[in-house]
Amino acid sequence: MDASAWALVGLLLFLALIAYLKVPGTVGASLDKRADNIRKELDDARKLREEAQSLLADYQRRRQEAEAEAEGIVAEAKREADRMTEEANAALEEMIQRRTEAAERKISQAEGQAIADVKARAADIAVAAAEVILAKKVEGKIGEDLLAKSIKDVSARLN
Repeated sequence: MDASAWALVGLLLFLALIAYLKVPGTVGASLDKRADNIRKELDDARKLREEAQSLLADYQRRRQEAEAEAEGIVAEAKREADRMTEEANAALEEMIQRRTEAAERKISQAEGQAIADVKARAADIAVAAAEVILAKKVEGKIGEDLLAKSIKDVSARLN
């Protein structure tokens, strides 16, 4: 036999030994197992990706809600500040108006009091002057009666 024949016989024996030991089935099972593991890893990765996308969408929605709420809070605070400013201005104007009116009343009362004081002083001076004039011109009982009547008339006219 030549070397080619021995090589062929050796190859056939080697292939028979491989078939006997079930090497192709073991290799196939190992490859199938590896493929299943890869498939599981891909499925897990897909699930994780979907969960991540869901979480991202949820966080984006929450962020938008928070931004909208923050804008609402800012707008409400601005409206409240404007309202408080208007109320403060109205209260200030009302206080100024009340104080102005009170000052005007005090001035009016002071004017009235000053006029009354001037009238009273003028009446006193007029009575004193009339008393002196009448006392010099008329003497006796008639003078006293005339003096009393004149004092009453002057007092009545001046008050």
